[in-house]
Amino acid sequence: MIQLVMVVEMELSRILIREISDAQFIELHEVGGERRFPIVIGRTEAYAIDRRLKGFEPERPQTHDLLAEVITNLGGTLQKIVIDDLTDGTFFAKVYLKQEEEVLVIDSRPSDAIALGVALEVPIFVEEHVLDEVEKDLDAPETPDDFGWE
Repeated sequence: MIQLVMVVEMELSRILIREISDAQFIELHEVGGERRFPIVIGRTEAYAIDRRLKGFEPERPQTHDLLAEVITNLGGTLQKIVIDDLTDGTFFAKVYLKQEEEVLVIDSRPSDAIALGVALEVPIFVEEHVLDEVEKDLDAPETPDDFGWE
């Protein structure tokens, strides 16, 4: 039996970098819709995403730049990022790579997947059941709203 998985295209709408904490936030916003939610990410990934979005090129390649270069030089194409699960407050993601006619699906932390996706300018998707779970989890103790995001 084939199970159809519904995905929703999202875009990175903002980054909250807090100098005094290791926990940083990115917010994804539904393309053409109203749904949005934050994801806690590490400082390294937040800075990598922020630099890329601002057009700053580091003097030396960062980890996500290296991976993007490896994928490209091996003849692969990053097709999309999919955030496919939320368990106990932790998001899970997959990156979809195409090499020749084969599509490889690789587990990833969402922060790494998004940093790579920003580097290669690919779409971000979230499975519908994850968005449903996020809506149920509105009372999470630490969200960007706790830090002045509205």
